Amino acid sequence: MNAKDAAAQRLKELCHERKITLNELANLSGVTPSTLYSIMDKKRRDISVLTIKKFCDGLELSLAEFFDDRIFNDLEPEIQ
Repeated sequence: MNAKDAAAQRLKELCHERKITLNELANLSGVTPSTLYSIMDKKRRDISVLTIKKFCDGLELSLAEFFDDRIFNDLEPEIQ
């Protein structure tokens, strides 16, 4: 799994844990739903740390807590 896909999966897991939809996460985070749904699109390759920080703020979660998950342990190399 690459880093972008892992971040998207982590966001989905956090929404599931907190029983909120992706739209609710977008609203809590001050991000448009279309931005969040484009991050979920496997074809889109970019996601900024600033955007992840906004999601963390909406979830009342630190960046350290966001990335402290097993999903980030064995990522594929981004440099090919």
